[in-house]
Amino acid sequence: MNKFWKFRNQADDLGSERVLELNGVISDESWFDDDVTPEIFKNELNSGSGNITVWINSPGGDCIAASRIYSMLREYDGTVTVKIDGLAASAASVVAMAGDVVLMAPTAMMMIHNPLTEAWGDRNVMQKAIELLDEFKESIINAYEFKTGLSRAKLSRLMEEETWMNAKKAVELGFADGMTTESETDAYSFSAANVSKSLINKAVNTVINKTKSAKVSDLRNALYEKLLKI
Repeated sequence: MNKFWKFRNQADDLGSERVLELNGVISDESWFDDDVTPEIFKNELNSGSGNITVWINSPGGDCIAASRIYSMLREYDGTVTVKIDGLAASAASVVAMAGDVVLMAPTAMMMIHNPLTEAWGDRNVMQKAIELLDEFKESIINAYEFKTGLSRAKLSRLMEEETWMNAKKAVELGFADGMTTESETDAYSFSAANVSKSLINKAVNTVINKTKSAKVSDLRNALYEKLLKI
């Protein structure tokens, strides 16, 4: 298991702030049908009490993992403050929506886009994959809508267009509540291609390594295990 999270200040001493750091890709393996990793995260989250600050610097990763972390943080008995100090892209942006307060560094970026998957098979398999992607997109929009108050149609368009937001733009659209300092920052260009290519290559290589000697049916199951990378 590759732990992409780290808790600091777990002791619930008076006045002690709990800190959760999410760095890098959110889960190399899918949390779909995984009973172990999510439980470890949940136990660590609930092993302390009090308000918690979640620092995020991640290009995204597994959709199921992001969904479960989002749900756990929303249910956490304490105020959750999310601070994005670098990047909250793709699945990491979903986790960020769990914050009661979301703050971004003036130089930080957030990115949202349509969910991605790999699929192999006949037209029925492909159609099923499309339907699943549509359903997962709607579930992601639920989190964005709850935080931003934007219409589902606008959020869908932003995802279709693969929208990159600096801190000011994220605040304007409601994805963030403010910046970690009062410094001004301007929108700037950022290449999404390298991040997206890296995530896709990682997912494809994982599936290939798992299925080098597998039957077609096993390959299909492996692909569905790695269903979504957003």
